[in-house]
Amino acid sequence: MKKKNDAFSRLLDWLENGDQALDTEMEDSLSDASPAEHIKQKKKKKADKRKTASKGASAPRRAYADSWWYRTCAVVICLSLIGLLLFTALRLPEFGTADTLIDSELTEYYVEHTLEETGAVNIVTGIILDYRGFDTLGESHVLFIAVCTVLLMLSVRGEKNEALRLKANEYERHFEPEDDLILQSAARILSPLTLVFGLYIIFNGHLSPGGGFSGGAILGAGLILYQNAFGYEKTERFFTYKTFRWVSVCALLFYSAAKGYHFFTGANHLENGISPGVAGNILSAGLLLPLNFAVGCVVACTMYALYTMFRKGEF
Repeated sequence: MKKKNDAFSRLLDWLENGDQALDTEMEDSLSDASPAEHIKQKKKKKADKRKTASKGASAPRRAYADSWWYRTCAVVICLSLIGLLLFTALRLPEFGTADTLIDSELTEYYVEHTLEETGAVNIVTGIILDYRGFDTLGESHVLFIAVCTVLLMLSVRGEKNEALRLKANEYERHFEPEDDLILQSAARILSPLTLVFGLYIIFNGHLSPGGGFSGGAILGAGLILYQNAFGYEKTERFFTYKTFRWVSVCALLFYSAAKGYHFFTGANHLENGISPGVAGNILSAGLLLPLNFAVGCVVACTMYALYTMFRKGEF
């Protein structure tokens, strides 16, 4: 009867004070320490609980302070960039004055010397990939950085998100299109033609209107059309995340190395040893043809990767 009363009293203590009283009594009953040691242990536990509570309270404050610091830095950087752009815009010559580029000899120089200096029949391609090649190099890297940013935000890969990834794989069929006979029949004809036409636009960019950006957009549209008709499983037979990674990185590395060599020789007034070839031939214009292909690969991979990640959450 006494044991029942002891158990009942412990249960009441647990209901009133939580499991701390029950755990304390159980520890006291199991230990053979003296009352003085029990008092020391209780004081130590109370001190540990106070430290834990203070740490738990300071964690949100620390997180808030960190987020406040990041937001402040972001605002300062954005305002600095806005101020720099406004300062630059205010220093530009007024429209219609003799100092503007459109009224200077620059346009005339491009028209007269692009074919001779670059070997490109298409003057626009010669300007974009030769005279303005440094700017195009930055644009290509901006596309790749944009894909990397979206990949970090939307991807469910990694050990921490393993459960989320497995759950996404369970509902993989949800992202697959339904078997549409009309769409698939049209895609069997249009997808190869779209991809071939995109390659044609890229390889003839130095001879006719077009180039890496427009041809890459057509290639990306062909991949998206094929994916919508046949699904991810069939598309990933020839275009996977590994394919995207290798193609994008190799294209950007080649572009950087080629233009870096071109910039170095040009800045030091050295011969680069790359002949412009015979104007009008497919293998002409020096590095413009492979540079167009590199840009087209980056644009095509970027379009398809962004579409896949925004629709599915991972590549």
